[in-house]
Amino acid sequence: MAKTKEPVTAAVRLLRQADVPFSGHCYPYSGGGTAEVAQALGVDEHQVVKTLIMENEQQQPLIMLMHGDREVATGALARQIGAKRIQPCAPQIADKHSGYQVGGTSPFATRRTMPVYCERSILQLEQLYINGGKRGYILRLRRADLQRLLSPKWVEVAV
Repeated sequence: MAKTKEPVTAAVRLLRQADVPFSGHCYPYSGGGTAEVAQALGVDEHQVVKTLIMENEQQQPLIMLMHGDREVATGALARQIGAKRIQPCAPQIADKHSGYQVGGTSPFATRRTMPVYCERSILQLEQLYINGGKRGYILRLRRADLQRLLSPKWVEVAV
């Protein structure tokens, strides 16, 4: 069986430029989200971190990083960041802000600079899996490198 060629996305270029050690993993994408990734890679879904593009009441976008097996309590997120309301962006709007397609959104090298919020319990993970900027392509990297590159604001909003 031929090896799948790994894509070179904007996220991959940024990680290489920053000398971040990572491994890329291709999997057959069919829209199954983090459960699909976890099953394909044989890892716990809690280690798979999803990148969500959301917006406040003024339609200002932000990035929220959350465990794959958890959801974001948007009311709690709004309170913690001083917004009136937070909601997911429509897929076309999310694509425009991030420069990636929904299902392949990476928090690295987004088209538009956005504040990054991250669920605090992700600090407990030494290694995590996060989208590499293309559907069907996941990166494994250390949490410390995610922290260093993104400087996220830590929140507690998982349900």
